[in-house]
Amino acid sequence: MKTGNLLLLRIGFIPLVILIIVFAGCKRDDESPYLETNLVTDYSVASHWLSLPVNLKQADVFYVYPTAWYKVDDHEPDICAVDHPMMMEGARQAFARQATAFEAAGNVYAPFYRQADAHYTLSLPEAQRWQVIRDYPAKDVIAAFEYYLAHFNHGRPFILAGHSQGANVLLVLLSDYLGHHPDVYKRMIAAYVIGYPVTESYMASNKHLKFAAGPDDTGVIISYNTQSPKVLPGANPVVANNIGLVINPISWTRDETPAPASESLGSLMPDSTGQFVRVPAFADARIDLTKGVLICSSVNDSAMFRLAGTMGLGVYHSFDYPFYYFNLEENAIRRTHTYLGIK
Repeated sequence: MKTGNLLLLRIGFIPLVILIIVFAGCKRDDESPYLETNLVTDYSVASHWLSLPVNLKQADVFYVYPTAWYKVDDHEPDICAVDHPMMMEGARQAFARQATAFEAAGNVYAPFYRQADAHYTLSLPEAQRWQVIRDYPAKDVIAAFEYYLAHFNHGRPFILAGHSQGANVLLVLLSDYLGHHPDVYKRMIAAYVIGYPVTESYMASNKHLKFAAGPDDTGVIISYNTQSPKVLPGANPVVANNIGLVINPISWTRDETPAPASESLGSLMPDSTGQFVRVPAFADARIDLTKGVLICSSVNDSAMFRLAGTMGLGVYHSFDYPFYYFNLEENAIRRTHTYLGIK
């Protein structure tokens, strides 16, 4: 059996003992009818949605959560069922740590989707990893997005937001779907594709897409992957040797000028009771253009490793959203207001 750390990495630090108690009786993934490549999840079923809000705002958010499931048995399939209890609970935890940052900007829609085991996908060569994502997670998410457009969106502008496996899936949606639907792409306020590298080669292959250049441009991709300055090149398994495009989530610039923690709007971090609270002046941010990552040097490596250290000391993948939560919240509102022409 794998350790619980792979799940802790992505979904918000749920204690492993709780997972063992809650999920000991879960059904096996191979009972699911949605494991064949040619089948997609039926999004007319309300239970296949993590979030279906009441429309109150002028814009929407379509959120794709990070890896919230892992194989506890090597005999399990490498893809989980859309209704796997472990994944559904993990998705809810991720929503609370990430998607809530966008609730002030728009109505947050979020589908459940079949996920690939992270250990399995990260062990694959890059091309095979993309194929697995296209065959299962992205197939579901694109089907959900089409259903959302047809039944919920009603022509409103929208934000895309995701993390880790969810960001990987969004890159497929941006290239494979929005690349063929320019009318829909025109309504995209921004895409927060965080926790997976957006490379120059990806952008070169998708000429319709733009990477963010500042705090309020629209129709753009926002991306970064956070780590300590001590992490050696190639040691971050999410980034590997990919050099990603990065924007600083405090200063919203693309150069290497450091943004001190004092300029941050605050981080969302657990207190001594495990409740997530606003922590001011916690995380700084500096882009490393050579590595294609965001460097945070103001936090304690060991403390972060104890919270969620699956990928190694100094790899802050779990904290991509929490470190800069309130800056992301403010920025989503700002870009939405820019798109809508609100002063």
